[in-house]
Formats: sequence, structure tokens, C-alpha cells
Amino acid sequence: MADVRLIPKKAYRHNQIQSLDIVLLVILTLFAIAIILPFVNVTAISLSTQQEYLKRTVLLIPTEITLENFKALFEDGRIWVGYRTTLLLLVIGLPLNMFLTTSMAYGLSRPDFPFKRFFVYFVVVTLLFHGGIVPMYLLMKQLQLINTIWSVVLAYGVNSFYLIIMMNYFMSLPISLMESAKLDGAGEWRILFNIILPLSMPIIATILLFYAVDRWNEWFNAMIFIRKGSLVVLQLALRSIVIDSQISQQMNISNVQTDVKFSEGMKMTAIIVTMIPIMCVFPFLQKHFVKGMLVGAIKA
Repeated sequence: MADVRLIPKKAYRHNQIQSLDIVLLVILTLFAIAIILPFVNVTAISLSTQQEYLKRTVLLIPTEITLENFKALFEDGRIWVGYRTTLLLLVIGLPLNMFLTTSMAYGLSRPDFPFKRFFVYFVVVTLLFHGGIVPMYLLMKQLQLINTIWSVVLAYGVNSFYLIIMMNYFMSLPISLMESAKLDGAGEWRILFNIILPLSMPIIATILLFYAVDRWNEWFNAMIFIRKGSLVVLQLALRSIVIDSQISQQMNISNVQTDVKFSEGMKMTAIIVTMIPIMCVFPFLQKHFVKGMLVGAIKA
């Protein structure tokens, strides 16, 4: 006699696709299309000619692919200066951000830290109030850091929001680990680097990505503190190139002979050039990024 096993009613319902699942799938699909379409449009415009761009309202797939926009962008020496300065900001500023944020978050995560509540409130207040750019400029001028890369590096040390996320993650770790390490004679720095940080790779990767994006997109402090053309950051270099292309196009309309460039194509090419480096880094940190955000955002 065949062994007939009845499927539980609850399990059978669980395996069925319900109407709510279909609705959620449709909503998520629409959100995905809304996110992907602008990126496809930007890529298509950067690879198209001006004539094709003017013929269509929305351009998704160019019929005649051209690399003239990329060629014109990379032939301008300002973009290489921008890349060099921005990479220098990353190399110098990123370790500084991580060291300050990690060490302060570890200190504030310890329950026996003196005046802990005061310093936590002090950090939270900085989320709401800021001294302003004028005092910062006067400080940099007094320190004789104007027109140097250090003015941009030191103007952005610790992000209070990232600090709170990392502090909450450290608070979620078992305190018995730190107490046992202290009994073995380990100091605070050794506990931080040999015990806490190896267990905190998700939040380290998350905050590292946040700071990397901030440094990569740096433009405001550089615009205020730096006037040298040899220290222009990538965002400002791309901005000046795009503005020059728009001016040349307007002069051509006014019957002035200039080297005409497709301004919209240059603008979209600048967006692609800015996004690609961060997009290449993100997949390597995505696994840690999701876990770090979920754990670090919940206070232990």
C-alpha cells in the first residue's frame, strides 16, 4: 500500500503565491524600473550624438554609438588633475576618518567611560547645530592651510551619524570579551584592534563605504578653501568642463566659431565617470554593508 502523506494545511498555504505577494512584486518592479531607467537614459545620452538626442524625447538605446563625449572629456587635462586630487583626499582623509570614528565610538560604547552621557549628548547636538563656514574658514586661515589639501582633509573629521551607528554596533558585542581580555593584561588599544575590530567587519565596511562616497563627492569645502588650479577636485573639474561645453555651444548658436561640444552628452558623461569607481567598489562591500546597517542602526 502506497505511503500517502498529507501536506499540512498551513504548509500548503505557505507555499501558495498570495495576492499580496503579487502586489508587492508589482510595486517593487515599478520601483526597480524607476531606478534603472534614469541610469540607462544617462548612459545612452553619453554614448549618442547631439542630432540623435534632439530627435528623441527619451533616449534609451542609441542607434549610432559614439565615444566622442568620453574622448572630449578625457582629453581635457583638468579631469586628470581632479582624479589625482580626489584620490589624494581618499588616501589621506579616509584613514583619518576611520581612525577618529572607530576610536571615539569604542570609547563611548564602554559603560564605564567617564562622562559618557555628556559626550553622547555633545555628539547628538552637532547633528542639529553647526558652527558655519565662516568660523571654519577663519580657522583654516589662521592655521595657514588655505590653498592646501590639508584644509579639505581636516575640515571633515568625524560624521556624527556614522559615529552613532558604529557606537551602537560596538555596544551590541558581548562585554565579557573585553573583560576577559582585560584580565589577561590587554590594554584598551589592544582590545580595540585585536578583538573588537575583527568582530566588527560589517560595520567597518559600512562606514568605510559611507566615508569613501563622501570623500569622492567632496566639492564644497574644496570650493571654499582651495583656489589653486593644480588642486581642483574631481567634482569641480567636471563642473568646469561641462560649463565650458555649454558656453561653447551657446557661442556657436550666436554664430561665433568655436570648438562645439555636445553639452548634454558631456554632462551625462561626467555623471558616468563619477559613478563608475564607486559602483565598482560597492559589490565587494555589499555583504558587510547590509549586515552592518541592520545591526548598527539598532541600539543594544
